[in-house]
Amino acid sequence: MSSRPEDEFSAAERRALLDLARSAIVAAFAAIPVKLPEPPAPCLALRRGAFVTLHVHSKLRGCIGVIEGREPLAKVIPHCAESAAFRDARFSPLRPDEVAALRIEISVLSELFPLAANQVKIGTHGLLIRSGDRQGLLLPQVAVEHALSPEQFLRETCHKAGLPDDAWRRNETELFGFTCEIFEEDDRANAAMLHESN
Repeated sequence: MSSRPEDEFSAAERRALLDLARSAIVAAFAAIPVKLPEPPAPCLALRRGAFVTLHVHSKLRGCIGVIEGREPLAKVIPHCAESAAFRDARFSPLRPDEVAALRIEISVLSELFPLAANQVKIGTHGLLIRSGDRQGLLLPQVAVEHALSPEQFLRETCHKAGLPDDAWRRNETELFGFTCEIFEEDDRANAAMLHESN
């Protein structure tokens, strides 16, 4: 399995991943397959979990991800981008008139690792909690954006899993941490991409 240290994506690689996510959404509106860049960026061959988060006018518009890196980012990023745009059950499908205001954020996940509750570091760790057939995941930026304490972060992750808020204290509950490399579009790059797609 391909791997690399955290924060190792170059600016060009980040742009390639963000462009691929946007291209997948634009291609979906046109009902055509998304095309990979030629030559493909080396990072697209990495097998990593990833989440694609969409905002329109600074409001969350969709977020879908894959936890484990079973497929290369060349497949994971388009799949997650299209799913976040059109198949996040919390939101109505993205509309064509929203694309101009769309801001894409990508979180590329490390492998999961066991984590004790007293080791949770806000701003560093994302959390996955699992008990029986239920599991819930929250990205590290969620805790920062909502100014959560470690215990609040644990409780919110339990809630995401459909578990009691204190389930993280139970012996049968599994707690995993992960880190993310997080990057998003800027206004100039977004505008350039829109110009190229027209």
